[in-house]
Amino acid sequence: MKALNYENIIVGGGLAGISTAIELLDHNKKVLIIERDVEEHFGGLAKKSFGGILFSGTPQQKKSGIKDSPQLLYEDWMRYGDFTETDSLGAQWAKFYSDNSISVIYNWLIAKKVDFLPVVNWPERGMDVKGNSVPRWHITWGTGYDLTNKVTNYLLNHPKKEHLEIKFQHKVESIIIDNKKTVGVEVIDELTKERFNITSENIIIASGGIMGGDLKLVKSHWPTRFQTPPDNLLNGSHKYADGTIHLDLDKKGIPSTHLNKQWHYAAGIPTPNPERGKFRDGLSLVPPRSAIWVDATGKRFRPPLVAYTDTSYFVEHILKTKDQYSWSIMNWKIAIKELAVSGSDYMTAFRNRDKLRLIKDVLFGNKDLVNRLIEESDHFIVADTLPNLVKKMNEQDENNVVDLETLEKDLKAYDDEIDRGKKYFNDEQLRRLVNFRLYKGDKIRTSKFQKILDPKAGPLIAVKQYILSRKSLGGLPTNLNSQVIDKNGDTVSGLYAVGESAGFGGGGIHGSRSLEGTFLGSCILTGRVAGAHIAGIKL
Repeated sequence: MKALNYENIIVGGGLAGISTAIELLDHNKKVLIIERDVEEHFGGLAKKSFGGILFSGTPQQKKSGIKDSPQLLYEDWMRYGDFTETDSLGAQWAKFYSDNSISVIYNWLIAKKVDFLPVVNWPERGMDVKGNSVPRWHITWGTGYDLTNKVTNYLLNHPKKEHLEIKFQHKVESIIIDNKKTVGVEVIDELTKERFNITSENIIIASGGIMGGDLKLVKSHWPTRFQTPPDNLLNGSHKYADGTIHLDLDKKGIPSTHLNKQWHYAAGIPTPNPERGKFRDGLSLVPPRSAIWVDATGKRFRPPLVAYTDTSYFVEHILKTKDQYSWSIMNWKIAIKELAVSGSDYMTAFRNRDKLRLIKDVLFGNKDLVNRLIEESDHFIVADTLPNLVKKMNEQDENNVVDLETLEKDLKAYDDEIDRGKKYFNDEQLRRLVNFRLYKGDKIRTSKFQKILDPKAGPLIAVKQYILSRKSLGGLPTNLNSQVIDKNGDTVSGLYAVGESAGFGGGGIHGSRSLEGTFLGSCILTGRVAGAHIAGIKL
């Protein structure tokens, strides 16, 4: 078996690995990236994301009059994440993120020509627990596709690019450790099937989490508060995020932590064009705030589920139902104004940086998106009347009968309340919509109290939605230098973990819930910290 030697090895070519590589090259260090996927997918899951990142204290916030601070962000983070004593490393990382989101993440991206839309979004406001106190979610102009391309292009054209080597379609099967010191990696070339070892002074794990692959690790570490894992669970993570490195290190006395803390989305549908080789590929919808969410029988959730409030709350309550999936009921007028997809492939105006198209979509509705989803997905049901809609919903799954009388009663009660006028709103969803529309960033993308059964707003649309796996909130425990810590609390010499591999920092930077936008941001933060520490500097 042949053996190679490199100065620094990064296992994984996603945003976290790329950020680490740039930091190392910036300090004249030599780097080998070992990436399992093909070159076309360099950049990982970030390339397919919407590209939203959480910052505190940006020019966009200040221009909009949003009063934010690192301390306010940290307080929101601790409360919403429901941190415990066992989350001390994660809490330290959350504080570091809160204090340095501008200096370490925002300014770094701006320097690489990444820019953000002027209107700051406000997801995860909270249901029973308060989330973001103010808008913080900054959408990349060009989505994650443009963000990843710009960062990747910066890497590939780096002034020190002669110090960079990338091996695609190579899988790291094991980390070689000797007496608490990292020695190298065991690798297989997945094209030739050749196996070999590569030695290195430093190994940086950037291979993602456990939320993809065949979903076995997701289910074996399933959160107890989410009942049993659903048989219809979709895969919204990376096909290679299968926990290979986590399992390997666990055998060597370096266990991951908090793997039962997972971030799932509540509105997934089977991807109309699934990625080759990906198990149960799912697409994550951003459902309309004005849509009515019902269970498999057509009964409305109470309290009502309202998009942009608490993703984890939705998942928990949907999984408490017998069939563990939901329907989102809306009409054409609501859909074209409010429906979105959490990904770059479908949000074409954002991805292509098409300002005229984006303005047109905001003013007149994104008809192309809704028509495309209706055409491509059999999980979008369309009908002119409610009885016909329910008939088609039941034809989709005869074992779970949607009750027309129950659904009609709930929809009519909702519409009747709208007819009575805003000052008489007592429905929790309508009260939240009033609050949403007070902020200009939400007002332009939220219908003005649109009735569901309004014949002028038709046709009616029902979307059948499943739970979709997304992110590991746990991972390898790391200190504030991104160094991996073993079961005895000691650092492993030369071993680092960044991004989702490290639970986005400390083995769990989010606690139990995410404020959204901290995933991409943490990939950059932890990657830069690791690279800087190896180079002997502090950010």
